[in-house]
Formats: sequence, C-alpha cells, structure tokens
Amino acid sequence: MPGDCEELPPADFYDFEALLSVPERAKLAQLREFLAAEVAPFAADWWNAAEFPAHILPALACLELSSPALQGYSHLFAGFVVAEMTRVDTSLATFFLVHHDLFVQSLQEFGSAEQKSRLLADAMALRITGAFALTEPEHGSDVAGGMTTTATRIRGTGGSADSWLINGAKRWIGNGTFCDYMLLWAKDTDTGQVRGFILDAQLPGVTRTKIEHKIALRTVQNAHILLDNVTIAEADRFAGVDGFADTNQLLLGSRVMVAWQAVGQQLAAFDVARGYAVERQQFGRPLARFQLIQQQLVQMLGNATASLAMMVRIAGLRDAAEAGGSSGAKMEQVALAKAFTTARMRETVAMGRAVLGGNGIITDYGMAKIFADAEAIYTYEGSQEINTLITGRAITGVSAIV
Repeated sequence: MPGDCEELPPADFYDFEALLSVPERAKLAQLREFLAAEVAPFAADWWNAAEFPAHILPALACLELSSPALQGYSHLFAGFVVAEMTRVDTSLATFFLVHHDLFVQSLQEFGSAEQKSRLLADAMALRITGAFALTEPEHGSDVAGGMTTTATRIRGTGGSADSWLINGAKRWIGNGTFCDYMLLWAKDTDTGQVRGFILDAQLPGVTRTKIEHKIALRTVQNAHILLDNVTIAEADRFAGVDGFADTNQLLLGSRVMVAWQAVGQQLAAFDVARGYAVERQQFGRPLARFQLIQQQLVQMLGNATASLAMMVRIAGLRDAAEAGGSSGAKMEQVALAKAFTTARMRETVAMGRAVLGGNGIITDYGMAKIFADAEAIYTYEGSQEINTLITGRAITGVSAIV
C-alpha cells in the first residue's frame, strides 16, 4: 500500500478541474502554492488563538483574485478558488467571501460612479477591508421583513446635503471588528423600504464588540455592532438599492459560494482522513486495510463528489447566462445546492472525525478544526432548513415559511 497520499488518486475523483481553462488552472495552482506556504502551516494556531492573520493580506491581494467572475474568469473558477481556500482554512475563505463576494461585489453592482472611484480599487487590492452588516441580534432568516435597524433621512438646510441617522444593532458580522467599511442595511423610517449604506466603521456612535467563545470559524472576527445615532452622508447611501429585493442576485451569489465552501470542507476532511488511515497502524496493520474504514472513506468521497458535481452544474448555468445561453441559476436551485451540500458535508466531516478516533477531537491532527468549522457553514448564508423550505416551496407551489 502506498505510504504517501500524493501517489493516490486526487479527491477530485472525476477531475472536474479539467473543465477549467489552461490559464485558470495555472492561477489555481498559484493559489495552492500560496496556501501551502503561507496558510496551511499556521492555520491551526490562528484558529486556536482566535486571531486573524492580517499580515498575509498584502500577499493574498497580489494573487489578484478579487471577485474572479468580474475579472473575466468563469464562475467555475471562482467556485474552485473558494473551495481550495476552504480546503486549507475555512476562516480565511470566509474572510474572502465576506470582503470580495459581498462588500466588493456590492460596490460593483450598486455603487455610484463616485463611490466606485473612491473605494473600489482599494477594496479589490485589500488596502481597505469591508464587511456586510445584515443579520441582527433577533433577526437572521427573517431579517428582510423583521429588520429593526432604522435609517431616518435628515433633510439638509441652507444648501447642505441630506444625511441619514442610523439606530439599531447588527450581529455575527464577519470582519466586523477590524474592517474599514461595512455595507449596512437599515429600514427607511419614511418608506419602510430597506436601504443600503456604506458605513465608515470609525464614525461616532459605532460600537464594535468581538463575539467570543465560538466553537467554529474561530479565526473569523465576528462582531456585535451597536449603532447609536450614527450619521451617514447621503453620498454614502447605495443609490442602486431601492429595496431588499435588489439584493437577491447578490445574496444568490454569496449562497453559491458558501455551497462551494461545503465542497472544500469535504475535500479537506477526505484528505486528512485518508492520509491518517494510510499512515496509522492498529493491530499491526494500517487502518486503511480495515473494511469499515474503507467504507467510510468511500462514502466521504461519494458525498464530496456529488456535492462538487452539483456545484459544477450551478457554475455552468451562471456562465451560460453571462454568455446569453440560459437564464442562469435560480434561487431555488441554489437553495437546493446549499441545503444538499451542507447536509452531505456534515455527514462527511463526522465520518472523518470518527476515522481519527480520539485524535479527531484535537486540532493537532487537522480534523477537529474541519469538523467544528462545518457547523458554521451548515448555518450561515441561509440555514440548511431555510434553504430546504425555499426549494420545497418551488417544487410544491406551497410555502411552509410564514
């Protein structure tokens, strides 16, 4: 039996990566080299200490991977980028998603010409960092209708410009403790419509508190945000947002990327479990020689492969839409992908944890971190249950969501 997993078939068992263009495969290889050198050796220490490695951001920026689809890369490549980041460190991938696929993407889609000129280049180059402030302490899945953070328009006098007075609270805001700006969502007290704002995180009245004692994504700096009579200039309102419905395409894209994270998490679990099974000796032979261990590894690989295949098809629908060949991926299709891949992920990481036995509950061996981080992926960007009900509504015509 081989003693080196590099001699064994890859976790991408059907070679979906071959669908990428030659330049995309070269770029993906560059990302892997960066992750292997700058992230993999240190990720467990960052996770254990619950500290974010801000020092690596300049090198990450040099890869020029901000919003890949907006730079001419395929949606399939963008998905593989997130999966590969997640495969090495879910927390870094989550930072990348929040900053690039939510904050930068929002600037691209909803920002005015002046806002883009002022912020976009610096955001894409990670000279400034962003967050996406939507979820509230009492509102997650129902935040669109239940949002309590308010924005009251203050009319300018004597030729001065209008401004907005913001009050409320946000919670679970990734990058929230250190970001320069947040894309903040609040309800207009005059119209009841949800508005988007570019919030300078240093403004008076903004209080940011790190959320402690997490068991998942410990490297991600999630914050509880209090907003007490914060004044935001009209120039920092997203003029392209007239209501919450305008964000649907943006949220669809971020949900797709979290489903890609579920793929990366499974690939990581398979990598670690197979490597351990090949090397670990029990009863005088490698664990990999035991039938039940092989059964678990095959099930893990099957789950990961099925999830990857689903995401390749979602990417294909999105790429075809941009080429004018289809209507693109629908929200219910993306919801099914997120629900399915995260359910398979939960099963996969649990099997991987079991393969490592007692060593599977300490971060020294890699699997404990993978196992714990999976719980966050299972829940955020629409919980597994909510995404199931979105798909259920589509296939029955009846909503089970109040």
